[in-house]
Parts: sequence; structure tokens; C-alpha cells
Amino acid sequence: MRLLLVEDDNHVAAALSAVLARHGFHVTHARSGEEALQALVPEGAGFGVVLLDLGLPDQDGYEVCGKIRKRTSIPVIMVTARSDVRSRIHGLNLGADDYVVKPYDTGELLARIHAVSRRTVHEDPATGGEDALLLGSVRIELPTRQVSVDGTVVQLTRKEFDLLALLAQRPGVVFRREQIISEVWRTSWEGTGRTLEVHVASLRAKLRMPALIETVRGVGYRLVAPAA
Repeated sequence: MRLLLVEDDNHVAAALSAVLARHGFHVTHARSGEEALQALVPEGAGFGVVLLDLGLPDQDGYEVCGKIRKRTSIPVIMVTARSDVRSRIHGLNLGADDYVVKPYDTGELLARIHAVSRRTVHEDPATGGEDALLLGSVRIELPTRQVSVDGTVVQLTRKEFDLLALLAQRPGVVFRREQIISEVWRTSWEGTGRTLEVHVASLRAKLRMPALIETVRGVGYRLVAPAA
């Protein structure tokens, strides 16, 4: 995987690049926001993930994240010393896919990189990801964002589709409520819990499969793949 590391500290960048290279990443180092934006031309330039430090010399990392998100859907992981909740929420609202606070464990950072790349690979068929997810009589067309049951198209809202696609990528795996809110709504759990419950109920009703999405009390939800 090609990875764009946006970090103005050359010593930090060199050390992290060495670690990432040992784990199979091809790292390009950008020292400023403008350099990062240029590296992503055209159309993301083939990068799989962007690691974005917020303390850049020419412009704020939040501003850079917003510009990246307007140009491409490449996953962005913010890497920063800003640990307060408000900063994390702001970053996620701007379109960041994850937020890692310094100092961090290298193993955790690697796990987060792999996690965001798995979640987004389906968005571009050219990456080799699946074009459709088949779950018994349910078919989820990822490129066209269309869902059908027994061949009949079911009209879903954007968030309903995003929620279903997220759960369907890993049937049987429990997704925490906080994780779903972060990935689908790009915000924090606070005040959004009721919205998630409403969307789950709506999906069950529209698909006419009350048992498709199982509530795991106190934790979150998982998709139970129906029989074909």
C-alpha cells in the first residue's frame, strides 16, 4: 500500500517511515500542507491512506483535511498531540476517518491503518475490492449503492445504506455503537445514539427482516446473514 505521511518533523517522519516500510508500506513524506495536497494530484495519486499531523508550518492540519476530503475519498488518519474531545470531534466532522493521539503505540497505529483501508476498499472497484455483498436474498451493490431483496430494489437513505454496508462487510462481528457512529456519521457518540437506533429500526422494516441486524445489549450491533 502507498501511504502519504504528512509530518513537518523530519526526525519523527524518518523513524515512522522506517517502521512503516518494514511492514510493507511505500511511504511518501510531505513536510507541509501544500506539499501534501500536491502529492495527491491527480485523483489521490494512488495513495491508500494519509497520515496527517495537525501542526504543519504553512496551514492548520484541519484545513488540509477539509481540502483532501473535497478532492478524494482516501482515508485520512489524524496524528496529533491534541487529545481533547472537542478536537477529535472537529477532526471527524471534517472527514477524518480516525484520530490517533501522540504518543501512540506503533502497533495500534498499524492496526488503525489496516482498519480504515479495509473499510474503504469497497468504495473503488479498481482497488480489487468486492463490487457487491451477497447475504442470502440480500444483495448490496457497492458501486451503485443499491440494495435489493429477492431481486426487488429497496430504497434506502444514504446513512441507511452506509450503516448496512458497514455491518455487511463483516457478518457476525459485533460493531460497537461508538464505532458505528464514528464511521457512518463522522462524529462522536454523544447525542447521536438515538439516531443510530432509529436507522437500525428503519433498515429492519424496509428490508422486512427484523432479525437481520441483531442488537448486542450494552455493546452494539451485528449483522446476522440470512440463509440463501
